[in-house]
This record gives sequence, structure tokens and C-alpha cells, in this order.
Amino acid sequence: MAAAFVNDDAMLLREVERATRERRLAGLEGLVGGLAAVVVDVVPQDLLPAVGELLAATALRHEASLDDPLTGDGGPCLWLRDGLGADFLVKSRPAGPDPFAPYNAGAKTGPGRAGRLETFVYVCGDLDRYVAVQRGRGVAFMTETPAQTDAFSFIQTAPSVHTGNSLGFIEWKGRPGTFAHAKSRPLDLTPPPKPDRPWLADIGGLDHVATRVRAGNRDAAIAEFISLTGYHFDFAVYVESLNSITSVARLGPGEYAQVFTSGISPLDGADGDAGPTERFIANYGTRPHHAAFAARGIEKVVEGLASDGVGFLSELVGSRQEGLKQIFSAMSPRTLLVNEYIERYDGFDGFFTKSNVTHLTRATEKQ
Repeated sequence: MAAAFVNDDAMLLREVERATRERRLAGLEGLVGGLAAVVVDVVPQDLLPAVGELLAATALRHEASLDDPLTGDGGPCLWLRDGLGADFLVKSRPAGPDPFAPYNAGAKTGPGRAGRLETFVYVCGDLDRYVAVQRGRGVAFMTETPAQTDAFSFIQTAPSVHTGNSLGFIEWKGRPGTFAHAKSRPLDLTPPPKPDRPWLADIGGLDHVATRVRAGNRDAAIAEFISLTGYHFDFAVYVESLNSITSVARLGPGEYAQVFTSGISPLDGADGDAGPTERFIANYGTRPHHAAFAARGIEKVVEGLASDGVGFLSELVGSRQEGLKQIFSAMSPRTLLVNEYIERYDGFDGFFTKSNVTHLTRATEKQ
């Protein structure tokens, strides 16, 4: 009988070293920068309510309602911005094939379409060169050539077989950060008004997004991400009691981080010791689990959100002495995303602590 698969960092570090070396030899080093936006897709009837949820629970504000400015497929898109981190493009894909559908299937998503954070859009300094090199390396993109507008050029990869996520790459032509362009059509779509709540001013920009991937895909998912971006693998936190690993890739201190959560061992078909990470994937598919936002004075932020009806999966965990405090909201039934709020104290650069990761991972057993 073959031995059961168990993750450790030895193989991952070899794969990351290989991906980083090949990225450098291909001349890609420095071409891809930080995160410009995330794209969230929801069913049509959930579009305005999903935007309302984000406006009521983050610093994001409605910038414009447009035809999808990146793909030009005619689907409606609401552009949200806080000026602190990545923008949010919340859209609803027109009827037709959904390339992300295979990754959304789970016991709790049902047979229909499910909301999803589906694309991470990174800044690229020379998109034509980037695409030519990556195509030569076998990377599959969703279009033959980058979409061209007066404001930017853009292309995105096909969804990853390891994460179900797509990575987009955008080269600005004029003022960086402008998603509206001459070809985009303004739409008469007005979201719910942003609540006038003092605690929303103490919520910062997007800190990280954590994607839950199967145990057997963890190394490949991280190496693939490294090969497509300028990020490097930083560290991993193992929570053996919950069969879970949280792995962090970073561009640099203080920058948005990409996080991957997986099992140490795979789900074997029975509940057993599968743990909340592998069980979440069985329930909802391989997908981003939470979007984390920085917070200042997190206790008052959480108190204010709770008074407005936001539910939480956990109590606040951590302390100033430990370097940070964090909390998970309940999952949105529209985007299937959890919001995390995180405050780091006194220049803490450890990003996470094992204690906090353990508490928050355990909280997701409720999902």
C-alpha cells in the first residue's frame, strides 16, 4: 500500500527555487509589480446587494458603473475604490460559458452558478514582452492578444487547475489606476448608498487574500504563482491539529500578500481528520476564502460593524503583545467571501502568528 501523501516544506522550497530561477533566466524579473485590482463575479440579482455589502463593511466607495472594462464582454461591472489598496471590480458575467465553473463545484454551492473572487490583476511594465515570454513557456491566456484601450492594455490567464484563479496583467497607458476608458459604456446602475459610519474610516486597504487549495496542489499552486508574478515565498504556518497549512507569498514588506491555505494531508473521502480547510473545499470548491482588510483601532471597527448587523465567525484573536489582532466575518451568501479585519501593532512584520492562525482556522469549521 502506498504511503499517504503529507505536505512538508522541503519539496515546496525546491519548486519555489526552480520557479524563481526560471523566472529570472526568462528575463521576467521586475516586469510584474503589485496588485491593482481584484475581480469578483456574482449572479445578476446579487450584483447591487454584493456591492452594498462591501460598501457597508470596508472603506471602498463606488467609483463608476460600466460595461466590464477589462473583458469588454458587455456584462455590468461596478468599480469600487478606497485609494488605500487594490480596487474591486464587481461584475456579473453574461449568460454563456463560465471558465470558473469547474472550480466552484462543492456540496454547498449546488449545481448553479456561484459567486467568486476570480481574478487578481497585477501591474505589468511591458505587457507585450511579458505575454510573448510566458506563451513561450506554455502559459495559457484567455485571449490571443492583450485587450487594448486608450487607458491600458490587459490580458489574463486561463483559470489555474491548482487554484481555480486567474491572474490578470495590466499595463497603464495614461494615469495609473484608471479603469474607465473610451470603449467602456457608463451604466445606470446605482448601488446602495455608502453608510455614514465613523468606523469605516478606520478600515484600510486590501492586506491579503487567502485561497484554499487541495493538499496535493499546494506546492504547484505556489510555484505557479511565483512563476507568473514578481512575488517570493515567505513562510508557512502548520496547524497539525487542524490538518492545515497557511503559506504566504510576498512582494515586499507592507505590500499586499498572496496567501494559500491547504491541508497537510488530503481529504480521504470521510470526515476523519480532514480539518476545516479540506472540508471547506469539499463544500465550496477550490476558491479564495477570505479578503483581509487592514484596520486601525480594530476593537471599535468590529463593534461598529457588529452594531450594523455584520456577523462574525470568531471573536477577536491576538493581542498587542503578540503583534496583531484579527477576526473573520461570516461568509457573504453572494460572493462566498469572508472578510478578515487585521491590525498589526508597533511595526510587527511577522505577518501572522501560529496562535492566531490556529484560532481563525478553527473558526471556519462553522462553514
